[in-house]
Amino acid sequence: MPLTGKFFHKFVALNNTKNIIMAITKQYLKSKPVCKVTFSILAEDAKKVSVVGTFNDWNAKAAPLKKLKNGTFKGTVDLDQDNSYEFKYIVDGAFINDDAADAYVWNDFAAADNGVVTV
Repeated sequence: MPLTGKFFHKFVALNNTKNIIMAITKQYLKSKPVCKVTFSILAEDAKKVSVVGTFNDWNAKAAPLKKLKNGTFKGTVDLDQDNSYEFKYIVDGAFINDDAADAYVWNDFAAADNGVVTV
């Protein structure tokens, strides 16, 4: 199911450990140096999902994702261009990396890798 329009997209089929489908979509604005990044995660059984990262000081309340009828949680964050941001999803309290991340970096505080989105 490819995404269309003026978008750069990266799509991942399946997260092997959690049976979760993830996607990151980037839309670069011509009018200002901002990229609208849409985070999507199919987690049908989840009750609450948010995306946290360096762009929102890891605040779970800053970017809650909205659950769609098909079980996908989706939300868009405006990020300044020419930057990289560490992030993770919080799915019902559990931190999960996105298989569609542009890269991964080790985080000493969490003692785990964080996903990175570069815009």
